[in-house]
Amino acid sequence: MELIASHIVSIGILISIGYNVSSSPNLGWKQFPMLMPNVQPNKKDSYLCTAFKMPRYETEYIVEFIPNATMATAHHILIYGCQLPGYYERDTPRAVWECGEMAGGVDGNSPYKRAAVCKGVQSIIYAWAMDAPKLVLPEKVGFKVGKETEISFLILQVHYAHVDRFLNGDYDQSGIILSMVPGITKTVTKRAGVLLLGTLGHIQARSTEHMETSCRINQPIVMHPFAFRTHTHKLGKLVTGWLIKDGEWKLIGKRDPQKPQMFYPIKNDSIVIKQNDVVAARCTMENYLSHPVSVGPTGDDEMCNFYIMFWVDGDDDLEQKYCFSSGPPTYYWSQDPLIGKVPLSIDKKASNIN
Repeated sequence: MELIASHIVSIGILISIGYNVSSSPNLGWKQFPMLMPNVQPNKKDSYLCTAFKMPRYETEYIVEFIPNATMATAHHILIYGCQLPGYYERDTPRAVWECGEMAGGVDGNSPYKRAAVCKGVQSIIYAWAMDAPKLVLPEKVGFKVGKETEISFLILQVHYAHVDRFLNGDYDQSGIILSMVPGITKTVTKRAGVLLLGTLGHIQARSTEHMETSCRINQPIVMHPFAFRTHTHKLGKLVTGWLIKDGEWKLIGKRDPQKPQMFYPIKNDSIVIKQNDVVAARCTMENYLSHPVSVGPTGDDEMCNFYIMFWVDGDDDLEQKYCFSSGPPTYYWSQDPLIGKVPLSIDKKASNIN
């Protein structure tokens, strides 16, 4: 719910004309550019979406994500999987709409209509920010789309924190180039997914705050985490994610969110998430400002997100894809019966920003 290099941008412009799919020499992969169609957002903190239809009679797998963006233009980028887009124009092949879920209404001067990201079931597939590099999934792992899935459309969402250059006449084609393989090749045997942990809440002025969340996995599924990603805005100092199994805490990932917000590999390959396990996350936030800051969609608001990217053998799909708490001051680990007493050593690791 993140309402997310010049040479890469040049490549994107070359291959994006007409949004044609181009072949890749790597094991029969093909490239599918998901790029904004020369948009001109005219309002700071605009969230623009555009939809891409997936094959109706074929299954495909996404195996690589190549950013076609720079943080000078895009604050962050998200890719959602949807049953239906939130906005659709039959006669417009690349419709664009305002889709910031937590933002207020679009003012009368906006050239874009306002709608939700998706209609029906939706899931986050990928997130990018702060000039993160490309992501290649592990061998035989891919995100399943198209036939026999709930993902009939992929939605590209770009958050434009600043719009000065667009007001001066520039256009934008930011986005993500996907590498995909057809399901008929049987080269993908492990289905990828993303579980997003996050919070609401607010941070008091001139204070250090812990924004925390946790969820129990209620589904009979075996998840193998292989990458994690953290996201806050400017007040975030440290984000940690944990697996709690039979009272034992295992670190999934730990990162300074002011560094490139890419998916980092999980070093502990013995971590496996199963039914009745608890996943938890904490963001250590330092509000040096003279006013409170709440979770919200703009660069002046805050966010606390921890993404777990995982694979499962076969075709299982995680049903509960989001794990959110109300955040401070109404939710803390110490008040959650799923957590119990937080071990002192864990508390220090989850708070130590050095």
